[in-house]
Amino acid sequence: MIICRCEEVTYQEIVDTVQTYNCSSRETKLRTRAGMGYCGGRTCRMMVDTIISNHTGQETAQQIQLKYQPPVRPISFGNFGGER
Repeated sequence: MIICRCEEVTYQEIVDTVQTYNCSSRETKLRTRAGMGYCGGRTCRMMVDTIISNHTGQETAQQIQLKYQPPVRPISFGNFGGER
C-alpha cells in the first residue's frame, strides 16, 4: 500500500526503516523521502506519524512531528498562460 503518493513510498518501506533504524518521524522522512514530494507532506504526514507511533510504542505527541511547508510564493494560473 502506497502511503506517500508523491514519492511512491510504501507502508512496508516505512515499517522496515523504522524497525531497522529505530527512526523518528524526521529520520524516516529523510531515509525514505516520505513527505518530501510536491505536496510537501500534506497528504501523508499524519499517516507516517501514526505508523511510526504504532511501531515504536511512542505516542504521537512525544515524537518530533513532521512539518509541511507551503510553496515559496504563490503564483496565479494567469501567469502560466501568459495572460495578465
